[in-house]
Amino acid sequence: MSTDIVWHNTSVNKKDYRAKNGQHSGVIWLTGLSGSGKSTIANLVNKKLFDAAVHSYILDGDNIRHGLNAGLGFRAADRTENIRRIGEVAKLFADSGAIVLTAFISPYQSDRDHVREILQPDEFLEVHVDCPLAACERRDPKGLYKKARNGDIKEFTGIDSPYEVPESPELILHSNEFSESACANQIINLLKEKRWI
Repeated sequence: MSTDIVWHNTSVNKKDYRAKNGQHSGVIWLTGLSGSGKSTIANLVNKKLFDAAVHSYILDGDNIRHGLNAGLGFRAADRTENIRRIGEVAKLFADSGAIVLTAFISPYQSDRDHVREILQPDEFLEVHVDCPLAACERRDPKGLYKKARNGDIKEFTGIDSPYEVPESPELILHSNEFSESACANQIINLLKEKRWI
């Protein structure tokens, strides 16, 4: 980074936004295999927050790759850069006083830890959407596992690219055992417990 770049302090800060919004702000980081239910659960949580007049937003893996991260592939270095960028964007949302839900496979523990480290200790909730590979393959909503098994997609997480299970997430959702709505309610309960809402 250039030494000529200086951080510009704004007249309205995170504390001001939180006071105006009447809520805490931070990042709910949903991680898990493709097909585990991350995006669906994040959408359900976001709708519940919206209906409760809580300022929130979703950053979804596929949607982000249509724009901000369109130029990134799926090799390890690209995956790390993908998560680094999302972490920085999520931090901006937290700074604006909003709760941001992220739904990304984010397969590497070190990448998730990096996002945690750039936020304040009370601004990051890692949520592992834990669904066995076999169940994700049965769901296969986008047909990606079939393509990966046929060799049409290389370096697919869970097939020929690793997924590192979170070491100490704030919440584990067993999306193969509970409905997506029940999983969303678990996140809402966590937010209440942490006094984010």
